[in-house]
Amino acid sequence: MKFAKIAFLLAVTLMVCSGFSKKSKSVYAFGFSASFTDTVVYYTEIQMLDSVHLDKMGFLPYREHYSYQLKNHLEYEKGEKNRTCMIYFSNNQAKLAKEQAKVLSKYRKDKAVRVEELKKTEFSFKKPED
Repeated sequence: MKFAKIAFLLAVTLMVCSGFSKKSKSVYAFGFSASFTDTVVYYTEIQMLDSVHLDKMGFLPYREHYSYQLKNHLEYEKGEKNRTCMIYFSNNQAKLAKEQAKVLSKYRKDKAVRVEELKKTEFSFKKPED
């Protein structure tokens, strides 16, 4: 009986600790922008999103706001209209870097397409207001 109580307490402690560690994971993201009428493809550096946690289903809350941030930056700062912007995100920075390399390799194969990186000093994602 004493062993069962100790095992139960250990199990509860483990679940509580793992729940907290899950919430404290960092979220990383990069943006990507292409256009059907332009040969330039833009992408951002992988950035850590400040004070952001994935929801229960593993999705980034307000992810559409992040892609609109990139779209607005390209429209107003670079004069690039009609861009399709996407955001890729993950808790694992290495997996995200692999995904970024995979996406960019498809575009770099085409010599007619110019791939341009947006440095973090030029563009960085901001947490959307709730």
